[in-house]
Amino acid sequence: MRVLAIDTALGACSAALFDTDTGRPLAVQSVEMNRGHAEALLPMIDRVMKAAAVKFDAIDRIATTIGPGSFTGLRVGIAAARGLALACQKPAVGVTTLAALTAPHLIDKEAVPVVAAIDAMHGNVYLQMVGAGGRTLIAPRVATLREAIRAVAIGLVRIVGSGATLLAGNWPSQDTPAPLLVDPRPAPDITWVARLGAAADPERAKPRPLYLRPPDARPQDANRLLRQ
Repeated sequence: MRVLAIDTALGACSAALFDTDTGRPLAVQSVEMNRGHAEALLPMIDRVMKAAAVKFDAIDRIATTIGPGSFTGLRVGIAAARGLALACQKPAVGVTTLAALTAPHLIDKEAVPVVAAIDAMHGNVYLQMVGAGGRTLIAPRVATLREAIRAVAIGLVRIVGSGATLLAGNWPSQDTPAPLLVDPRPAPDITWVARLGAAADPERAKPRPLYLRPPDARPQDANRLLRQ
């Protein structure tokens, strides 16, 4: 299976074409950025396809991150994935950013839980904690920094994501071991988005946004125009 993977939900714009038969990417591009995903994504996808020497009709599936993350960014990736799926007549699936962050750390033999923490700004983090075998210990949620520390600082853990440094910097100094790993990467590895997308059920993993909280920007009711 050839999976075109897209990620624009966090601090990078990434695309990859992954071949599940060989277990290797045919082409990968990723650039760290906080803005400009809409302008960068489609040219990047075009470069990836050309580098892989694969035509769009040879794609078997499109996978995209669905959040949590930037409200604008994740919609860029989802819209592109849906449009490509329609044009290529192939299924599109969604992969959460939290799952894509934890996945690389679940393949080793280390039984230490993995915490995915994404900086949600204003003292909040998007959070998920996964144990051995991929068992969910804390379901995806948005939490204050204090709530997150209280939930995950219960023993030895590994922390990954843009919120990792926030958690590690406020870790309890007594009676709790320091995190075994602190990996403050701004976005998931795009090849893992592809791997998870290949394993997803297209009927259950629809490319729909996962927000976890309402948007910060709201319409001003006082200035709203009445519909005619």
